[in-house]
Amino acid sequence: MNKNYPFFIKAPIILLGLVISIYILSVLRDVLVPLAFASLIAILLNPLSTRLERHLPKIVSILLSMIIAILIVAGLAYFLSAQIAHFFDNVEAMKQKLSELLVIIQQWLEQTFGISTQKQVQMVNEAANNSKAIIGQTLSGALGVLSVIFLIPVYTFLIMLYKTLILNFLYEVFSEENQKKVGEILSETKAAIQSYIVGLLIETGIVAVLNSSALLILGVQNAILIGVIGAILNLLPYIGGIIAIALPVLMATLTQDGFTTQLLIIAAYALIQFIDNNILVPRIVSSKVQINALISIVIVLLGAALWGVPGMFLSIPFIAVLKIVFDRIDGLKPWGKLLGDNIPTEHMGQLKRLRRKKPALSEKI
Repeated sequence: MNKNYPFFIKAPIILLGLVISIYILSVLRDVLVPLAFASLIAILLNPLSTRLERHLPKIVSILLSMIIAILIVAGLAYFLSAQIAHFFDNVEAMKQKLSELLVIIQQWLEQTFGISTQKQVQMVNEAANNSKAIIGQTLSGALGVLSVIFLIPVYTFLIMLYKTLILNFLYEVFSEENQKKVGEILSETKAAIQSYIVGLLIETGIVAVLNSSALLILGVQNAILIGVIGAILNLLPYIGGIIAIALPVLMATLTQDGFTTQLLIIAAYALIQFIDNNILVPRIVSSKVQINALISIVIVLLGAALWGVPGMFLSIPFIAVLKIVFDRIDGLKPWGKLLGDNIPTEHMGQLKRLRRKKPALSEKI
């Protein structure tokens, strides 16, 4: 948009565009969510498919790379299902301990805050109804279940099959003077998403081993299952880490007496988070695009409000692609800087005041 226009004219146009875009994303959710996941999977499998194409026909190489991915996911699902089966071995004892714990909490709330037991039950029922609404929103729509078992694999295959056609369209739709920028954006986007996803998978595996090992040492029941779930939740920036700590603490509370184990779990997870944030993420999740913490939290919450749980997982790759685009377009570079993690040492007001400062007499001489 022309920079000559004042901001109070550009702002309403930008807001109108955002409102229309969000409305379209919300209405077409059942179609766009599986398409977005399929695009990420296609970008992730592209290097494997390209290598297989050197020895096999294109369709066969695409199918073979997808079969390998499906077998890996099926193996992980089988492992988790086996762990979930052990979860129900002591479910009756956990129910009894949970009932006793709820009674203690209700009495404490009534004595401390004056909230009656009836009011507490009403608040819990309202929270449960809201949770059902969120889960229903996540799984709603005629395409909800089909998107996982049918649409995502089909979309992935077709995106990989028509990759050249899609890339040629993106090049030809822009004028010749902008084709170089388009090529740079596409190349950086592919590299950033691939390094981001591969790095996250490796990081998740390491964190799952660390979580499970710590919980096994502390004697927490279902340690491997809770450790793996915690590593998966860790994919959600900041929010997932809090839930990941709450799960083993709750399990220890329901299965053990005292609070020593809970404190040790918090200490162990804090150490694992420190290792993850300061060693694993900088060295393994070597994404070329760094998004600052404020934008990460906001975009994850916006993704959850728009698309539910899938939106939380898709929000970070989406904002990373936006930053790549913003950094390549002159008029949008300030927005790219806003999304980034580079903190300037001085703001523009200070720089302007320094420039306007009159030189001293000795400097003039």
